[in-house]
Amino acid sequence: MRYVYITLIVLLSAVVLAFMAQNLESVTVSFFAIRITLPLALLVVLVYFLGMVTGGALLSLVRSWVARARSPRA
Repeated sequence: MRYVYITLIVLLSAVVLAFMAQNLESVTVSFFAIRITLPLALLVVLVYFLGMVTGGALLSLVRSWVARARSPRA
């Protein structure tokens, strides 16, 4: 099973590297008064990681709510 995981990691890494190599043009992102220009591939990766962090935090919050709701009240 370890070789399946290693193969999947290598394939996913290859796809990400190919995506980054093909999307090197710069884009400008504006948020309120902030303007940032960076490569499209980097922007997509940053947004993906931001989604992972916020999704993980939301999942953790919901799990704590469920655990608190299930615990007996004194």
